[in-house]
Amino acid sequence: MTSTVEPELGRARKRKEDARLITGRTRWTDNSTPPGTLHLAILRSPVAHARITSIDVTEARRMSGVQAVITGRDIAGEQGSLPCAWPITEDMKSPNAPALAVDTVNFAGEAVAVVAARSAAEARDALDAIDVDYEDMPVVLDMESAIKADSPLVHEDLGTNVNATWTFDSAEAGTGGDVEQALDAAEVKVERTFRQQRLIPAFMEPRSVVVDPTGEQITMWSATQVPHILRLMLAMTLGEPEHRIRVIAPDVGGGFGGKLQVTPEEVITFLLARKLNRPVKWTESRSETMVSAHHGRDQVQKLAIAARRDGTITGLKVELLADMGAYLRLVSPGVPILGAFMFNAIYKIPAYHFSCTNVFTNKTPTDAYRGAGRPEATFAIERMMDELAAELGMDPMELRRKNWINHDEFPYTTVAGLTYDSGNYEAATDRAMQLFGYEQLRQEQAERRRTGDPVQLGIGISTFTEMCGLAPSRILGSLSYGAGGWEHASIRVLPTGKVEVVTGSSAHGQGHETAWSQIAADRLGVPFEDVTVLHGDTQSSPKGMDTYGSRSLTVGGIAVVQAADKVVAKAKKIAAHLLECSEDDVEFSAGRFGVRGTDRGTALGDIALAAFAAHDLPDGVEPNLDADATYDPDNFSFPHGTHLCATEVDTETGRVRIRSYVSVDDVGAVVNPLIVEGQVHGGLAQGIAQALFEEAVYDEEGTLTTATLADYLVPSAADLPEFTTDRTETPATSNPLGVKGVGEAGTIASTPAVVNAIVDAVRHLGVDDVEMPCSPQRVWRAVTGARAAKSTAPEAGGGLGSIQGGDQ
Repeated sequence: MTSTVEPELGRARKRKEDARLITGRTRWTDNSTPPGTLHLAILRSPVAHARITSIDVTEARRMSGVQAVITGRDIAGEQGSLPCAWPITEDMKSPNAPALAVDTVNFAGEAVAVVAARSAAEARDALDAIDVDYEDMPVVLDMESAIKADSPLVHEDLGTNVNATWTFDSAEAGTGGDVEQALDAAEVKVERTFRQQRLIPAFMEPRSVVVDPTGEQITMWSATQVPHILRLMLAMTLGEPEHRIRVIAPDVGGGFGGKLQVTPEEVITFLLARKLNRPVKWTESRSETMVSAHHGRDQVQKLAIAARRDGTITGLKVELLADMGAYLRLVSPGVPILGAFMFNAIYKIPAYHFSCTNVFTNKTPTDAYRGAGRPEATFAIERMMDELAAELGMDPMELRRKNWINHDEFPYTTVAGLTYDSGNYEAATDRAMQLFGYEQLRQEQAERRRTGDPVQLGIGISTFTEMCGLAPSRILGSLSYGAGGWEHASIRVLPTGKVEVVTGSSAHGQGHETAWSQIAADRLGVPFEDVTVLHGDTQSSPKGMDTYGSRSLTVGGIAVVQAADKVVAKAKKIAAHLLECSEDDVEFSAGRFGVRGTDRGTALGDIALAAFAAHDLPDGVEPNLDADATYDPDNFSFPHGTHLCATEVDTETGRVRIRSYVSVDDVGAVVNPLIVEGQVHGGLAQGIAQALFEEAVYDEEGTLTTATLADYLVPSAADLPEFTTDRTETPATSNPLGVKGVGEAGTIASTPAVVNAIVDAVRHLGVDDVEMPCSPQRVWRAVTGARAAKSTAPEAGGGLGSIQGGDQ
């Protein structure tokens, strides 16, 4: 049979969901206000660490419109402790984490009281009438100081500020050699310390929660990435039967990991709605987002790399300190150890050791932020490759080529124990170099150095891969993760031939409604317009593991494929019966079932109607064309790419300008090029933002000084360069579509490309690092400091050896 339907996979469809988003006819949580709703306002601690000696709410309760004022002690017996689903070691220290503080506060911004009033304005006004007395306690802010024996403690009952120490050693795991032997025997050893600054997800839509307890179920609307996980955790934490809870994630205005959480505010809103038996609503202000929604990154990274003089890497040692903040949130402890499997990156490293110590401080808790552990790892190894190249006097791209896994070596099991199924680093790099004009830029760089131009040119490289599609349940189980990694989908072919796809993946900007429609349309041979995608409601979509870790397409999308294939298999039985032929003689193509070698056939829509009527079905066949599938992959997916950045650095002012940026990504087979392009552009913006602009800063008392968007610098489009993007395509072998993740790739790759370019521009002046964000002041200080050091240092002989680096 000849197909008359244009294939959907690979087609640049405009997103279905954009019509309502762009026109404002959308369904944000804050748009929901059930009749009789009370509005919440939350009083937050202005201090980072203190005992609460008293809370006087008398005046607040008397104020106009106020219906209730609740403190932590009022709900101490029912609020439980906010869940952490990732106990990374058996001896991990986990403090009690109340949604509403009871006796102590452990970070500035922690909730200490809540007001419910008839209007949001009345609730906010009543906060000023609450009188709280605090007894200050020592504030712990610096991780390296926090792990010392004489440090004050964030949680005195734990007896330590160390949450856990997690290690991986290739010699012990049997995946490689002994890293200490490699370092001892190294012809060249380079050591560096890098700092991953603390970041704030800064999603566009503030968090919002509405809870209505007045029906047969308690219904929660929440701007969340994880409605299914949230429902389960609410039931387990608050003792409410799970079947009595319905969670709806309507349109969600961005998350970037920042809404992958069971938040204090969700618990507080749920408890007050249940206590008052009224609908209750909370929507945060932007400053609340900054101080109380979880932060990301915040690591000190100490690395040592061993190599031979010809550039062959012989060992890598990584030691991390990771800041958990004051409490553990849903997956806080596991985020840095995700990077353990990526520090080796695309390179054939024969010996590897990784250790991570998680540390409590009196700061806002940290958790997943776009890339979750993998950007941190990629940054460190790509910076180290440039440092090693500089020590060896090699071109940094030549060093990478010498050590990376060649395309004919896949599948390749790495020193960290993962098996990369496919890749072609050579093809992506060759294309990027061509688009970038690498050799010409190197020539221009040499000329600027020769003439002493105050504006120097730097070239930054990032050749990366990532593990994404956070999924294989057995692997997650081996890491003590508290859930599986499967995903669920259902497909219903309606009697009229239209199709409903129900997915457990919950979108917050990824374009699921479009991509899933394309997958189902292709698989079933129906028009794209005839497919509707339902998601984000635990009642209509009761099974799912939600959206994070670039898992939507590689896990959720494949569940859609499997459900569609089950629909076709079921319809084939009915078609054979109706066409009075053997099932083996039935062919399916472009939505039509035909008898091989004849012109007899029937369409999928006709079979759906016949199944609905049920007048003439084969024995044992149910009267519908519905199917369910739960997909649990055998492996992660491993997208990769090469990103190249050219920066101009003014050595007199420290100003950095990105002159050109080229990224060539390989994300396997592509469902929708427009969506891929959008994901890459958004990721690049966030990765470049870390390199140049963003940082959450605390003062010595633990107060967040970047608590508004006037202080926390999120770049606009005007602050970013134009991007040249392209793709190569090496299909994944681990799933039937050959797809790989793309949601985090741009963020993971771009930060080291930019910082490498900045350092490359001024390395000849004696600079080997600039701490992020690379503001003009920090760049200027690095340059002037290096010049001063050069002018006062005695002449010394050259030679290869260990060089000590560190923060500038």
